[in-house]
Amino acid sequence: MDAAQHQTYSAVYNMLSLGIASMLFTSIFLWIARDRVLPKYRLAVMVSATVTSIAAYHYFRMFDSFKEAYGGSLSLHDAFLHYNVGYRYVDWFLTVPLLLVELVAVMGLARAVRSSLLFRLVPAAALMIALGYPGDMKLGGLDNGVWGALSTIPFLYILYVLFVEISKSLKDQSPAVRKLLSGARLLLIATWGVYPITFIMAMGSSGDPSYDAVAAREIGYSIADILAKCAFGLLIFTVARIKSAEESKEFAAAEGH
Repeated sequence: MDAAQHQTYSAVYNMLSLGIASMLFTSIFLWIARDRVLPKYRLAVMVSATVTSIAAYHYFRMFDSFKEAYGGSLSLHDAFLHYNVGYRYVDWFLTVPLLLVELVAVMGLARAVRSSLLFRLVPAAALMIALGYPGDMKLGGLDNGVWGALSTIPFLYILYVLFVEISKSLKDQSPAVRKLLSGARLLLIATWGVYPITFIMAMGSSGDPSYDAVAAREIGYSIADILAKCAFGLLIFTVARIKSAEESKEFAAAEGH
């Protein structure tokens, strides 16, 4: 490993370490603070904590896998084969649908409306991740760009539900909650937009991605993960706190609102 590669390796190493710390301590905070909201909003906070807990576990696994693959004397080809990108996709397959569950759960919608939204959002999110995995892993069969395009179809459907269907429900929220939920929704979509960009950067024309392309992918994915899971989860917790105070004078007085 030359000096330039060592710097690149250190950047990814540090970013994965930051991912571990962010996911782990956000999880601890949310699990401890889950009782600081009304029972009807507790599920949203617990789902947020579950998301970051799942991510913390997978970041530990990715950290070890990356260190073993790129921190030794393996060739670029062997390191690419040795590094288990599957950890990240298993994480997304579990957590991306749950992120949408968080958003819907904290809105306090009627059961029929909530069930209808989740019935559409959760399968679309799982399909989006499942279709992106073969292209990122270069499994063949179809061109990587084709897999990326297929993965975009459920992504666009999720955008439609988030910005058309859920917008109808936002009208029933208080101005403060509406502003935060609109921001949370934009944060989710903005961070999700990082994933296809890093996917394209690492895709290359043929063969294994370069060392810099792998680094760009891992750093980009990690930054997006921290924002989409930790920052988003803390926003959901804040919304739950505000709605709890709005709906219960006793809660507001006890919590100093």
